[in-house]
Amino acid sequence: MQPDAIPAHAAPGDALSAQGYCIMRGALPPSAVEAFDRELAPAFDETPFCEGGFYGERTKRFGRLLARSSAAERFVRHAAILELVQDVLAPWCDTVQLNLTQAIAVHPGALPQLPHRDQDMWRGAVGEVEYLVNVMWPFTDYRADNGATLIWPGSHGARALVDPPAPAPVVAEMGPGDALIFLGSTLHGAGGNMSREVRRGMIVSYCLGWLKPYENQWLAYPPAIARGFSRELAALVGYRQHRPNLGNYEGRCPSVLLDAPTDAPLGAADALRPDQADLVAAFVADQRRQQ
Repeated sequence: MQPDAIPAHAAPGDALSAQGYCIMRGALPPSAVEAFDRELAPAFDETPFCEGGFYGERTKRFGRLLARSSAAERFVRHAAILELVQDVLAPWCDTVQLNLTQAIAVHPGALPQLPHRDQDMWRGAVGEVEYLVNVMWPFTDYRADNGATLIWPGSHGARALVDPPAPAPVVAEMGPGDALIFLGSTLHGAGGNMSREVRRGMIVSYCLGWLKPYENQWLAYPPAIARGFSRELAALVGYRQHRPNLGNYEGRCPSVLLDAPTDAPLGAADALRPDQADLVAAFVADQRRQQ
């Protein structure tokens, strides 16, 4: 089965919900992808091969892409994709956060990757909550012979509890400018590279704002780096609180660190959801009436 088995007229959100994945053709101009690939070429050359059977001993991976190139923001903050991400994850969180950016090069001779679900990073309930959304951006053509991502359609959500999955996997063949979007509950894995070419691409992942992300965003992008980001991008990598009060700095939104560094003492301030703020306000008012 090929990706086109999903009806061509299906909206990306409908396909994502029904099959656990969709391919957004022409999400960005190929020229923008090719320019970004060229910027990352030195890092691809310098990065050693991975260690271990999961990452792949004929595969190279590196992260912190927002610190390596300002062009990464165009991918990470793609408006239509972020809208899909928000639709999927909003029922279970106050804010969405960036989970990772990772460039991947699958070299000739690479074996197929173990089929897996990325939600298994967290020991939460399976089949009830969607924890993350992944976006694979190809830098080169993704084909069956060079290790294109394999996706098991319909293996997501509550069906993640079913073993073995059905039907057989699709081969997510794409070109630069396309984007493969799939849920964290969807079974997938890199294919083996039987060609003589290196297959390069990037994975951008978003998760619930109250989870510990795969890539430690505050080490990847400390304040000195995040101050150069747009406020929207800085918020996405973690420089905002997840209400109530989660991820604060001295009881304040960590966005205070995006301003000029200061050692001045800070007073903690509530960061509550509207329903919680109403509850606290009513409680405080009642206490004052009783004084």
